[in-house]
Amino acid sequence: MSLNVYLVFNGNCREAVEFYAKVFDTETPQIMSFADSPPNPEYPLPEEAKNLVMHARLTINGSTVMFSDTFPGMPFTVGNNINITIVSQSKDEITTYFHRLKEGGTVDMELQETFWSKCYGQLTDKFGIPWQLSYESEENK
Repeated sequence: MSLNVYLVFNGNCREAVEFYAKVFDTETPQIMSFADSPPNPEYPLPEEAKNLVMHARLTINGSTVMFSDTFPGMPFTVGNNINITIVSQSKDEITTYFHRLKEGGTVDMELQETFWSKCYGQLTDKFGIPWQLSYESEENK
């Protein structure tokens, strides 16, 4: 299991990821835009979202830092744009932590299968800390 920082930007994520990659002499970042995700006919992707960053990650001095842009129409507040992300190869661990963290908090996205994880969810705990929990199997590394 790893504990990671997830930084959220308001349309300038690509610029930020490329900047941090240079600052910390990391690998060339792999950047996935919202347009790279599988289409969902029930939720067509707005034009203004297509080139925004859905997900990117860098390894900085041995730690994973993840990045994304806020989806158009979602609230963005500087200072609240950092999430703690738990990535685990144990689905039971993800489920247990999710249910413990949601007590007294707010669930933003129930645990569910996504195209990048068999078990992923988002919540804000009772102290106002935003969390992402993601099961990472060997097949989706």
